[in-house]
Amino acid sequence: MKAAPAAQKRLLDLAELDSVIDRLAHRRRTQPELAQIDELSARVARIATQVIAAETESGDLARDQTKAEADVDSVRIRAERDQKRLDSGQVSSPKDLASLQSEIVSLTRRQGDLEDVVLEIMERREAADAQVAKLVAERDELTGTRGVAEDRRDAAFAEIDKEKNEVQSRRTEVVKDIPADLLALYGKLREQFGVGAAMLQGGRCLGCRTSLSIAEINRIKAAAHEEVIRCEECRRILVRTAESGL
Repeated sequence: MKAAPAAQKRLLDLAELDSVIDRLAHRRRTQPELAQIDELSARVARIATQVIAAETESGDLARDQTKAEADVDSVRIRAERDQKRLDSGQVSSPKDLASLQSEIVSLTRRQGDLEDVVLEIMERREAADAQVAKLVAERDELTGTRGVAEDRRDAAFAEIDKEKNEVQSRRTEVVKDIPADLLALYGKLREQFGVGAAMLQGGRCLGCRTSLSIAEINRIKAAAHEEVIRCEECRRILVRTAESGL
């Protein structure tokens, strides 16, 4: 392949800009906030699951409390009704009177037992509600912390993207000075090695940092200025400049 020396030298400008773009992409991928956001998101998700479980428990206890209170009311109403019958003197039979009195005692005892159940449920529900409140507060605090980290991430991304756009614009201008076939070869080598072109400086390839053999240097010296040279070690395009030592 042949290309004007000026076009070949533009590959060095292109390689430098691509290197900047790669560094910016690396900065974007390795922003410290990204790991922090992932960690916070995982913690928020775990707590959100705990919140659901605590809210479910609180809801179940609320239903249990409602049912237990309804049972208390039912027993209390029956006891009051029997007490009114007893106080009214409507029951005259000793047997029926004894049975009614026994039922009142039983209902009173039952009411007391049910009220103890209600009290126990209320205490458990209070503890469950407190747990819900604690978890919600923790979740909201973590969500806020994550939001701050996301703002920092977005600000960093905006700065990186702005710089990348500027570099991309400069790259577009450089590409205009490079023939299509040379640009295609550069792109292929860049995909393979990360860097598509390197300077030959003082008899050494700056792409792989290898000093060329005397025979290779002599070959390059004998090559036409328009000939596109490849490093015998890394196969990148070798760009000759005044610093090549030829």
